[in-house]
Amino acid sequence: MDHIDHILIVDDDREIRELLSNYLTKNGLRVSIAADGRHMRAFLEANAVDLIVLDVMMPGDDGLVLCRELRAGKHKATPILMLTARSDETDRIVGLEMGADDYLAKPFAARELLARIKAVLRRTRMLPPNLQVTEVGQLLSFGDWQLDTIGRNLLDREGTAIALSGAEYRLLRVFIDHPQRVLNRDQLLNLTQGRDAELFDRSIDLLVSRLRQRLRDDAREPAYIKTVRSEGYVFAVPVEISELRR
Repeated sequence: MDHIDHILIVDDDREIRELLSNYLTKNGLRVSIAADGRHMRAFLEANAVDLIVLDVMMPGDDGLVLCRELRAGKHKATPILMLTARSDETDRIVGLEMGADDYLAKPFAARELLARIKAVLRRTRMLPPNLQVTEVGQLLSFGDWQLDTIGRNLLDREGTAIALSGAEYRLLRVFIDHPQRVLNRDQLLNLTQGRDAELFDRSIDLLVSRLRQRLRDDAREPAYIKTVRSEGYVFAVPVEISELRR
């Protein structure tokens, strides 16, 4: 039986929840709803979803708080599409910094949301050919870190696993596959997001910033991901590759 994508809508507005639920269901998706963070947490404890549509402006824990919480927990790899009544770019940047995969400002057409959902799901499931994990798997070592391509775990020197979102993992794989080579923003957008990439250079800058934090890389004097003025970024350390057999 073909997989039906399961979408969780988290929004305190009942009319929006029902409207989006009905529309997405009619277009072949399985939809569940939650009115706030408490209901979202309870639902995710017992259910798996393929993508979360998360409203920013909610009473109690807002969408940004919930997004950060999701990215730090067991749902770190679940795609998140954020909704907000604000259209200011600053709010979009904050959402991306928290780990959102996409951002849609209200008011919007339901069919636009459907298109964004499909694009995010496609993006998170289809890595470029040079990033596809082999059946054997690899352990990629660089500096004080290792990346396990089977478990998608970033491991520090003590073997402690560091959580990576799907976008962070894809970007790190791009850098690791092209060490000591300058990559501009267009190349990074294309390699990490393919044809669905939006012309939003700051999203790559924010993603690099998040990845530096995961690597404990000082942004003022980075050892791993260096900025090349007016050109892009370079992964400045050599990479060693060994096979994983499980």
